[in-house]
Amino acid sequence: MTIRTLPQAVISAALNHADTPAIVCGDTLTFAQLEQRVVQGAAAMIEAGLASGDRVAIWAPNSAEWIVSCLSVQSAGGVVVTMNTRLKGLEAQYILNKTRARFLLTVGDFLDQDYRTLLAGLDLPHLERTVTLDGEWDDFVAGGEDLDRARKVMAAVSGDAASDILFTSGTTGHPKGVVSRHAQSVQAFAAWADCAGLQAGDRYLIVNPFFHTFGYKAGWLACLLKGATAYPVATFDPAQVVDLIASEAITILPGPPTIFQQLLATTAESGTKLSSLRVAVTGAASVAPSLVMRMQDELGIRNVLTAYGLTESSGMVTMTQMDDGVERIANTCGKPIPGVEVKCVDRLGATVPTGRQGEIWVRGFNVMAGYFEDDAATNEAVDAEGWLHTGDIGCFDEDGYLRVTDRMKDMFITGGFNCYPAEIERILMAHPAIAQVAVVGIPDERMGEIGKAFVVLRAGASANAEEIRQWSRANMANYKVPRAIEILDALPLNPAGKVQKFLLTSAHEDMRNAG
Repeated sequence: MTIRTLPQAVISAALNHADTPAIVCGDTLTFAQLEQRVVQGAAAMIEAGLASGDRVAIWAPNSAEWIVSCLSVQSAGGVVVTMNTRLKGLEAQYILNKTRARFLLTVGDFLDQDYRTLLAGLDLPHLERTVTLDGEWDDFVAGGEDLDRARKVMAAVSGDAASDILFTSGTTGHPKGVVSRHAQSVQAFAAWADCAGLQAGDRYLIVNPFFHTFGYKAGWLACLLKGATAYPVATFDPAQVVDLIASEAITILPGPPTIFQQLLATTAESGTKLSSLRVAVTGAASVAPSLVMRMQDELGIRNVLTAYGLTESSGMVTMTQMDDGVERIANTCGKPIPGVEVKCVDRLGATVPTGRQGEIWVRGFNVMAGYFEDDAATNEAVDAEGWLHTGDIGCFDEDGYLRVTDRMKDMFITGGFNCYPAEIERILMAHPAIAQVAVVGIPDERMGEIGKAFVVLRAGASANAEEIRQWSRANMANYKVPRAIEILDALPLNPAGKVQKFLLTSAHEDMRNAG
C-alpha cells in the first residue's frame, strides 16, 4: 500500500512486521500490538468527542504511551500539538490557548514535576479534559469500544490533512506553531530513513525528545515506516545510554554533537566500544571533522551522517550519503532530498554563485502548511513562489553539497567583517584540549561587536584562555579570533541537546553589569 498518513503507516507496519518489536520501553510492544492499541485509543478519542481537525496537546517525556497516544489522536482525525517538557505554566498556557486544544495528555510525575500543578489557576477556556499517560491513559482507552468505527475514521484520514503543530522557539516574541501535513512528514522521513540505511530489525535508541522533529519524525516515525524497533529514552544519562547500547545491541543512534561528545567522555573512562552501532546521524549544530573521526575511531560507529532541516521544512532539507568522506560529512549537510529545491540567495533574492554564501531558501513538498492562524508570519516566511526563507546562511560546493555556516540572527560584525559563530566553533573544535565550544557576539565600543568563546575542556586536558587565543590566531583569520574566552564546566543545553546561547549572552551581561 502507498503510505500517505501516519495511520496508514501503523496499518502497514502491522501487516508487514506483525511480530517484530515496535517499541521497547520497559515492556515490549510488537507492531501488531501497537496497531491494536492505536485503534482502541482512536476509538476512545472519538467517543470522548474528538472531531476531525481538533487539537490535542501532548506534554510528556519520551515513552511508549507518547507514541501510542499521538497515533491514536491522529487516527481519530485529530491534530497533535507537541509541548516542550521544560515549559512553565504561562508558556504552556499560551500554546494551549493559541491552538484551542480540547485535550491535554501529560504525566503526573517527571523529574519531580507534576505538569497539572503548573496549570493550576490559569485561564484555559478551551481545555476540556486532561489525561495523564502514566496513570489515567489505560482507563481512558478502555472507554473505546467501537473499534469498527475507529478503523473507518482511521482509513479516511487524508494525506493532505494536518497531522501536528510543533512550536518554534519564539526568538522574536511568542512562539509560532508550525503546521505539518501527514503526507509531507511521511515522504520526508521515508527519504531520511533511506539515506540513513534504516531497515527492519534495526534497534534505534531515541534520546532526542519527542516534542522535537528529531525525536518524533526522524525517530519513532522513521522506525514505523521501516519496521525498526524504537527504544525511547526519557532523560539522557551518558552512562545509562552506554549500558543500554551494549545490552540491547543498539544499531542506530541519532543526536546533536553534544550527545556524542558526552558519550566520548563516558567511554574514555571505561574503554567501552559501542561496536553494535552501525549508524549515527548528527547535525543540530556545527560538526568538527575531529568529532566525526573520534565517533568512528573511539566509539566504533561505522557510519556517521549529517543532515540539515528546520521545523518549517518538516525537519528535512538535505542529508549526506553513506559513502561520503569525513571532511564532507563534517563540513557539509549533504544534498537536497528528492523532491526538494534549495538555493542560496543574496539580499535581493538573486541566486549566488557556487561557493558564495547566501540565505538558504527551500521549496518543495516539505515546506510547512503555514504557521497556525498567523497568515502574516506565514507570508513573511514563505513567498508567493513557495520558497521558504530559512534565515540560515550557507553555500553550495561544486558537487551540489550544502554547507550551512550560520543563522542570520547569530551573525555578528567585528570591525566591518561578518563573523559566523558556527564557522569559528568548527575551527576551535580542532583544538586538542577543547571538548565543546559556543561562540556569541558581545558589544564592544571600538569594534562594534567581538566574539566571546565559552569553552568546555576535554577530560584530563588543560588549557587557559590565552593559550586558546594564541592557538586561534594561528588557525583562523584575525577578525574571527574570539577576543574573550571563558572556560566552563558545562554549556547550558536544551532538551534537544542544543546550546542555549541566550543564557551565555545573559550571563556575560550580568558579569559586565556587576563589574
